[in-house]
Amino acid sequence: MTKPRYTPLVNTLPATVPFVGPEAQERRMGRAFAARIGANESVFGPSPRAIAAMEAAAREIWMYGDPESHDLRAALAAHHVVGMENIVVGEGIDGLLGYLVRLLVAQGDAVVTSDGAYPTFNYHVVGFGGTLHKVPYKGDHEDPMALFAKAREVGAKLVYLANPDNPMGSSYTGAEIVKAMDALPEGTLLVLDEAYIELAPEGTAAPIDIEDPRVIRMRTFSKGHGMAGARVGYALGAADLIRAFEKVRNHFGMNRAAQIGALASLGDPDWIVHVKREVEKARTRIGAIATENGLTALPSATNFVAVDCGADGAFAKKVLDGLIARGVFVRMPFVAPQNRCIRVSCGTPTDLDAFAAALPLALSDARA
Repeated sequence: MTKPRYTPLVNTLPATVPFVGPEAQERRMGRAFAARIGANESVFGPSPRAIAAMEAAAREIWMYGDPESHDLRAALAAHHVVGMENIVVGEGIDGLLGYLVRLLVAQGDAVVTSDGAYPTFNYHVVGFGGTLHKVPYKGDHEDPMALFAKAREVGAKLVYLANPDNPMGSSYTGAEIVKAMDALPEGTLLVLDEAYIELAPEGTAAPIDIEDPRVIRMRTFSKGHGMAGARVGYALGAADLIRAFEKVRNHFGMNRAAQIGALASLGDPDWIVHVKREVEKARTRIGAIATENGLTALPSATNFVAVDCGADGAFAKKVLDGLIARGVFVRMPFVAPQNRCIRVSCGTPTDLDAFAAALPLALSDARA
């Protein structure tokens, strides 16, 4: 019987996803989580204006979305004081990373990232046949100078850096990023993932000229705007690079209601202020819960907190398993020594009450 003739590259790849979703875990357990605080979603939700706009848009969902995302791009251009030609909208940062890798990475091309950083980027690189080179974190921070040195050593086409970082929540000032870019080798494009930038301290965003050909910045409506399920991301970069996305992107990939909701959310800056305030309160509460249990919460510039469990990755995994068994969904870093931590997303008071009740029991189980 005839079978599909997969490419040689595809035949080498595992059939996997970078993350196991909470829904899959709930199906396996046969019950829902009491507290969903593991995926860095914003439990504080989207702007009421965005919800109303998407509800109204549902009546017109029979129409395709605008393939140019014109209105959203125009609003983003005004927001960032750049040209529309400097912005491309896509299906979350994940989708845009896939397009970018497709544009630049052929089989065997070198790409540099941090060991333990965002795995979906790695998934795209491997999926297009690129060769990943990794450098370790330095003091629970990604290490720009080590990343750029490795990029020079291997002749990398892309180097990935998240600021603020996931999974540790650490960050650099924008000025520090710009200064470090002096060491970025010629011909290497910096992929600067700024997914959490709305939730970070003032001055975290890098003040980079929009036409600087050395960098592309990734932004999202998934975190501060609370629209993770809508899948709306955008990239900021030099016009020539942004124009190249037209060669490979799915022009009808953007949901119509999602575009309309993102536009309405962008027009409600007070909502972001509200969410940031709630996130700050939740980070403080998570820190207090950690302290009460003899653990250490690491400083965070994001909507999650990495909690140091004080031992190794095996112990942290036991703590995580104990929390999940008690209905509290959290995650943890994949690579040592960062995997000594669990990663707890900012939640409502009810979510964090559940975490506070489950954590001492999970710790007791892990220590036993």
